[in-house]
Formats: sequence, C-alpha cells, structure tokens
Amino acid sequence: MALIAAEHLDVRHGRTQVLHDVSVRIDGGEIVTLVGPNGSGKSTLLRCLIGAQRPTKGRILKAAGLRIGYVPQKLHIDPTLPLTVRRFLDLPTRVGTAEAEAALDEAGAGHVMGRQMADLSGGQFQRVLLARAILSRPDILMLDEPTQGLDQPGSAAFYQSLEEIRARLGCAILMVSHDLHVVMSASDRVVCLNGHVCCEGHPAMVSAAPAYRELFGTGTRGALALYRHDHDHADHAAHHHHHHGEEA
Repeated sequence: MALIAAEHLDVRHGRTQVLHDVSVRIDGGEIVTLVGPNGSGKSTLLRCLIGAQRPTKGRILKAAGLRIGYVPQKLHIDPTLPLTVRRFLDLPTRVGTAEAEAALDEAGAGHVMGRQMADLSGGQFQRVLLARAILSRPDILMLDEPTQGLDQPGSAAFYQSLEEIRARLGCAILMVSHDLHVVMSASDRVVCLNGHVCCEGHPAMVSAAPAYRELFGTGTRGALALYRHDHDHADHAAHHHHHHGEEA
C-alpha cells in the first residue's frame, strides 16, 4: 500500500503547464529522490503532495492518518526578530523541552537550543528545520532541496543524518535534490522530472537512461555520482554497538 501517491497530476499557472500527467507513489520506509532541471516542477509536485497546492487535474491519495514532516526549501527569518531555536520548535505546536532536545539530537544539532535562529550556520539551520519536521514522528519526511547552500562535507553529513533517521523512525523520505552529484546512495528510487516523469528507477538504472542523459548530458557532469560513506567498517560497527548499549 502506498503511503502517498499522485495520480495523473496536471498543474497549470495561467497558460503555463508546470506538470503534465505526473504519477508518483512512495511506499512505507523507502527513500525516493526527485531530480530535474530548474523549473521542472519539483517543488510544485511536493506542494501538491503536502496539500499546499491543488492540482488542475488528477488526485493525491494518502494512507489514512498519514503524518507528513516537511522541510521547506528556504525559510527566511527576519534577523531582527528574536527567535530562539527552542521557541522555533514550539511553532506551530508547543512541545516539551525533553522532546525538543531529543529531536535536535536526532537531527544532529544537539547543542543549539538556546541560540538565536538568525545566528545559526546554514547547516545548523537545516538541521533545526529537520528537527522540527521529525517532532511530529512522521510516516514520511519530505525535503525540498535541503542541502542547497551547504558545501560537500555538509551535504554528505546531512544525508547521513537522514539515513540514520530513517533507520530509527522507519519513515519514508521524499527528497528533492538539485545536486546530481550527490544522490543518496540509500535512494531506493530516483524519479527524474521535467514537467512530466522522464524516467524513474534505481539510481544506477536512471543514470543510464536515455531520457536522463538527454536532460543532464553524459560524462562526469551528467553522472549520477552515488555518494558512499567512507568510514571504515570496524569503526562503524563499534559506533552501532555503543548505541545499542545505551538503549538497553
């Protein structure tokens, strides 16, 4: 059973057709990455899925009681507005301090609770948005270009946090990515959008698809470089073991 699905979506803005006959589904626990050139309708599709925008045609199906955690693309917070991370996590629904702290820890931003939102680095800001999204214990996490403006190590670290969150919460993840070089190695599927679904499938399969090459070219610029974690495995095992010890 799909957690959420778009069926034959059309979206028009005036005379402009933004999406045409787009069908996408996300099943429980899977990571799906949505790629495509600028203006290809990626954010529009996400807005339709979260219910912020009505399609001109087609429909959105959701599992009963589906909880969606949403991480917006860019959130502008007035730097003159005093807003601590703690207060921000109370929007729109107040949460307990222990709960807020746990979410920040989970998102990899454990030490910023008392800081002003305006003083955070780009990476910390994104992690606070992620913490706020996982406070609702979502069945699916939707992220719109979450690593825009982060450098490569920052992006890689953020993707790794997402994989860990999926492993812990068991939630599905739908991510819009502007970065073709870093499509998560954990992506179960890549959906390539350019107003319509050009191709979709396993990352390695999509990068070889003619429609993908047509959009993104070939050679290294078009390569869907699959990011791999390069920490050594003994270390990783020890790290996991340590975590299990704490839970016990």
